[in-house]
Amino acid sequence: MPDSALPRPEIQFATIAQQGDTAELGIWAFLINETIFFGALIFTYFLYRNFYPHEFAVAAKDTVLWCGTLNFLILITSSLTMVLSINAAAQGERKAMILWLVITCALGFAFLLVKGYEYYLDFLHKSVPIVAYEIKPGEGNAGILFWAFYWVATGLHAIHLMAGIGLVLYMLLWRIRRGLITPAYYAPLEVVGIYWSFVDVVWLFLFPCIYLVGRS
Repeated sequence: MPDSALPRPEIQFATIAQQGDTAELGIWAFLINETIFFGALIFTYFLYRNFYPHEFAVAAKDTVLWCGTLNFLILITSSLTMVLSINAAAQGERKAMILWLVITCALGFAFLLVKGYEYYLDFLHKSVPIVAYEIKPGEGNAGILFWAFYWVATGLHAIHLMAGIGLVLYMLLWRIRRGLITPAYYAPLEVVGIYWSFVDVVWLFLFPCIYLVGRS
């Protein structure tokens, strides 16, 4: 593609390719920090689980397995639709790109709806530390440690997912609408896709820690 067909880079970049590479480098640097954050959280979980294996197994049995499994499938599907939207952008298929992004956004909202309903069930089951918590038979006092991890980890994950939905909406309502995502330059969409994949990967780790413990 001739240089004249490429969009002009921002003033601080020499070429549009350099601008795209810098954007991708930036998101990877950001996600390294996020990985360290979630990694420390999961490490703490395994540390306490090693101390209280029976209590954690008993507490985990009270999680709503079907909600976690459904959300697992939702996020896996959303990763596929996000990749398809980026592929459509690279091929210049604007309508397909918009369609796949809308589906990705809808799947994100579906995840939050399922998680919200699960939170409601947790509240009814009195599994909310400080607010509404009741020690179940067999889990002992250490069971609250599992539920503390559950709420902190899933809450932070939900916040990151909401940020991802916001980024997808920004792509749809601003950059794509103004014609700023083209086959010549779609790095911003790739950056959003990388972030979205990270959020999905975090759930891949949280799902077995939360829902599969004590069920095998």
